Amino acid sequence: MRRVIAVALAGAGLLGAAGLGGCSSMSWDMFKSAPPTVQVRLESNPPGADATTSMGPGCKTPCSVSVPAPEAPFTVAFALPKHQPASVPVNVIKNPGDFTTPASVTTDPNPVFAELQPATPPKPVRKPHRPRKPKPAAAAPAVAPAEAAPAAASPFPNPNAGKR
Repeated sequence: MRRVIAVALAGAGLLGAAGLGGCSSMSWDMFKSAPPTVQVRLESNPPGADATTSMGPGCKTPCSVSVPAPEAPFTVAFALPKHQPASVPVNVIKNPGDFTTPASVTTDPNPVFAELQPATPPKPVRKPHRPRKPKPAAAAPAVAPAEAAPAAASPFPNPNAGKR
């Protein structure tokens, strides 16, 4: 039993000496946990829109994406054919936690919802309106009756008569 303890202590000493020699290559980053992620629910009306976060991940609504906990607000862009695109800002809420509760990150709003409006169809191009040609008179007299009557026969005097 003494030999086992002696071997264990000697091994720990060797590991300790080797560990000190390789101290510069060791990093404390290996003890850090992975950055927290936030689950964000994305919805639209009508459903089936392509939703993309400004952080990269996206999906077709309704769906959920997991994004790394952002440091600042981000946006979600929604696009659907024959509808106007929409963009929704998302705020990040960090709860630092304490001895009894772990730190957490949430988003507001969650779910992120967009009401997509139909794109207004372009108005049809109308051809310019052409005036209709007058129909030719079937039995039009060669001379109109008012023109055939002499100026003197008119009950009203012609102020332009005789002027040229």
